[in-house]
Amino acid sequence: MEAFGEGNGADSLETLRQRISRYRSGGPCLDYTCEIGCVILARPFYFAPRARIPVPRDWSPNIVTGKTYDSSSAIGGELMEEVRLRLERIDASKPRIAEHAVMFGDPIPVRPRLGQGSFRTAITDVYQRRCAVTHEKVLPALIAAHILPVAQGGEHRIDNGLLLRADVHELFDAGYVTITPDHKFRVSARLVSDFHNGEEYRRFDNTEIWVPTAEADQPGRQFLEWHSDSLFRR
Repeated sequence: MEAFGEGNGADSLETLRQRISRYRSGGPCLDYTCEIGCVILARPFYFAPRARIPVPRDWSPNIVTGKTYDSSSAIGGELMEEVRLRLERIDASKPRIAEHAVMFGDPIPVRPRLGQGSFRTAITDVYQRRCAVTHEKVLPALIAAHILPVAQGGEHRIDNGLLLRADVHELFDAGYVTITPDHKFRVSARLVSDFHNGEEYRRFDNTEIWVPTAEADQPGRQFLEWHSDSLFRR
């Protein structure tokens, strides 16, 4: 609910859990020990009602887990062709300024931009529901933090994110702690001088944080350099 709000189809977490419990064979889902899975659509698009694709012939109204189609299969290929034809019609309806012999180059992999809710969910998942610094696993105490804030031009990208305990997140945003490009957690001396405290955080000073195994999911060096150079209080 924190990530998508009423986009989950319920007005509260309790209502959502009650609805999910109707489909669970393992009993009710009433607390944080019950894991709720989801499929995130990062960049969905929709056709107008008159252009919608008919339901595939093998579709069942009883499907409750995300069903996919392989474009190499008969039905999957038919669906892709229907999508292609509709996109061509949309493209043909747009005014053309100039015609070029080559419109597109070879396909290349790109990092998809996530929405705010998708960002929170993805960061929580890739960090395996634990704080990168303290290893805290109590989910309500964890926050998906942007390294380069959105207000400063940061994007909802996995490599611009960290999963941090709420208090560590606040200090990170305020510049009292940082994470160096080599993944070391550092605590500013200003934390002690400004508040005459900070032992809880100083015990983690100069320790290496936990990061996801996949390099693409790890915090980006350029974002960590920005935070250490521009926001960290020295």
